[in-house]
Amino acid sequence: MKLKGQVAIVTGAGRNIGEDVSKLFAAEGAKIAVVDLDRPRGQRTVDAIKAAGGDAELYVTDVSKGADVAAMVEAVVGRFGRVDILVNNVAVSDNKTIFECTEEDWDRVMTITLKSQFLMSKHVAQQMVAQGGGGKIVNVGSTSGWQGRPRAIAYSAAKAAIANFTRALAVQLAPHNIRVNAIVPNKIGSPVGKDEFDPTRPVENMLKRAGQPMEAAKAILFLVSDDSSFIIGENLFVDGGTMAMDQTGS
Repeated sequence: MKLKGQVAIVTGAGRNIGEDVSKLFAAEGAKIAVVDLDRPRGQRTVDAIKAAGGDAELYVTDVSKGADVAAMVEAVVGRFGRVDILVNNVAVSDNKTIFECTEEDWDRVMTITLKSQFLMSKHVAQQMVAQGGGGKIVNVGSTSGWQGRPRAIAYSAAKAAIANFTRALAVQLAPHNIRVNAIVPNKIGSPVGKDEFDPTRPVENMLKRAGQPMEAAKAILFLVSDDSSFIIGENLFVDGGTMAMDQTGS
């Protein structure tokens, strides 16, 4: 088991990538703090982990609020004793052009998608430093942050910020033996914020198919395991080759 005895916090753990990360980490021996604002979704993940013989607890938390995050991290430490791994996965999208996106839309996307990663990383890193022994943080970005899109202006901006937030965080936490990396997925599983997977959803990649949540989960497992011990500050593309292709069509 690659994560035996470790404690992992996974945000947005009630669906899609976060759900599969939680299940995979538990199968590899980790104890999981399942964080989701949707109680039924989160409990479904917890129940699945326990049914498979793992250890998990649900924390219904608004990760866009500092006080709520601080209280949740304290509760996790009270339950499991420490925190070794953080996966910043939660996000929402606007799916709007700049003419359609309101100030409220912009603020909501930035707060949930970007600010949550800052708050979670800050409070978890403080705990990791206090307990000693280092740790691992993986942020979930998106190819939307690396190319222009005809829609989702706020989401694209937030995901672009996550790329360099990851690098800056890696530099600042490296002296504490905390490795920070990110994955950059493209159209993995169901769209952001939706439960339904649409098999007809168009994809443009080298593999000619949509990615599966477990494929992203396995990449994240790699980044938090000793298999990636010399990798830090990286944005690992898990996109079926999308960003390596000619985006101009020329």
